[in-house]
Amino acid sequence: MIKKLDLLIVRSFTGPFIVTFFVALFVLVMQFFWLYMDELIGKGVNAWTILQLLIYMSTTLVPLALPLSVLLASIMTFGNMGENFELVAIKSSGISFLRFMAPLLVFIIFVSGLAFIFSNNVIPVANLKAFSLLYDVRNAKPTMNIKEDKFSNDIPGFSIRVGHKDPDGNTIRDILIYDHSDNLGNNKIILAKEGEMTSSADKQSLVFKLRDGWRYEEGYTRGVNDFTQIRMHFDKWDKVFDLTSLRFTRTNEDLFKTSNQMLNVSQLSEQMDSIKRTVKKSVATVESYMAPYISINNKSKESDNLLAGIKNNKNPLIKYDTSFLQHIPDSSRSAALTTALNNVRNFKASMDITSYDKKLQLDNYMKLDVEWHRKYALSFACILLFLIGAPLGAIIRKGGLGMPLVIAVIFFMAFHILNITGEKLVKSETVVPWMGMWMSSIILLPLAFWLVKSARNDSQIFTKEWYLRTWRKFVKMIPVKINAIG
Repeated sequence: MIKKLDLLIVRSFTGPFIVTFFVALFVLVMQFFWLYMDELIGKGVNAWTILQLLIYMSTTLVPLALPLSVLLASIMTFGNMGENFELVAIKSSGISFLRFMAPLLVFIIFVSGLAFIFSNNVIPVANLKAFSLLYDVRNAKPTMNIKEDKFSNDIPGFSIRVGHKDPDGNTIRDILIYDHSDNLGNNKIILAKEGEMTSSADKQSLVFKLRDGWRYEEGYTRGVNDFTQIRMHFDKWDKVFDLTSLRFTRTNEDLFKTSNQMLNVSQLSEQMDSIKRTVKKSVATVESYMAPYISINNKSKESDNLLAGIKNNKNPLIKYDTSFLQHIPDSSRSAALTTALNNVRNFKASMDITSYDKKLQLDNYMKLDVEWHRKYALSFACILLFLIGAPLGAIIRKGGLGMPLVIAVIFFMAFHILNITGEKLVKSETVVPWMGMWMSSIILLPLAFWLVKSARNDSQIFTKEWYLRTWRKFVKMIPVKINAIG
């Protein structure tokens, strides 16, 4: 009986879980698409490239969609059972709420393990593909778009204005072209009454077949201070524009491989160990920087004698009745001051470089540590949100997509906001990385245990009748208190 019940519970959870997962993933992908819509449209990128980008981005959003789908599916599953009095029947047969949750908890732990494997092995590759492709699309130049009575600067080195375009889209009239390709200003101008605008067979060139026009060129002769102007009339002339600079090109993905989001757990750990060794070496090199400027650190006979004298002398600090400079001859005083100031400046510059390099290394270490904890925290979030969603569904006893969806969105928003807040606290160096990345789990885990305890005791905190009964009791107590006061 119990084994059949376990299978029934898992089956009743699997359907809503799969549906809500793809719905949540679709919503997150659409959010990404709306965020970057202005940078994706009008770039001449084909549909297959956009589809690839959406597939890669949907893969990177799986760790965020999984916790939301687990939360919503668990509320729906237990809410449906509570609404249909199945939970009451199961509890009346002697099966506790924790035993009822056990099969789904095991299933969610299995899902959480798969989520970690996916996040550790698939997500880095998907991030590499997605962000490199997104970089190329965002930096692609817009497609050629020549409008009437407006200058178009889409082609590098040219500014083109077309007075009128016929309905066929090819015939153009009243054409003005400024040629800036030699970077000497408006020294070349082309005017034509009409022409045709066509593309080459390989789509790499744009050809203007101009008719009845003039070419104006202003040149500078070397060694002569005057400018010469050339004016030429043409009946027919083909002006070819190179469009290869507008072509969408892909950047080498190896340039993005060192980013934190493109590394798995072992690579992140290796990078962090490397940074630790680098920081230790930088601290050890400080002594070598100090040695040329502080004689006591020099490994020489003079420094040894000076150090021995300081150790043997009970009062090693020599007291001067006047400034130390008074004991330096006038002829050497200026040189001594200059040498001392130069040594101090050089020493400070060396320390500043070392300090700045150490700060950069520690910042990189912090980012790597954040990514390392993120992989574990998002996987554990599936278990955490199940422990919140299952008792919530048993308490509210409402199925469907109404009340469960509202409650799931509220709790997931709280979880997501805590995640973002924790990460920002880490970046501001307010808390350590592990505390910031696990802050949402640390705060919500006690709430999950309290909800589980409330569901075991059949709490009615989310039922309307409980609040109505409490309000009626409160109203009945008011006249009694008034009479007692009177």
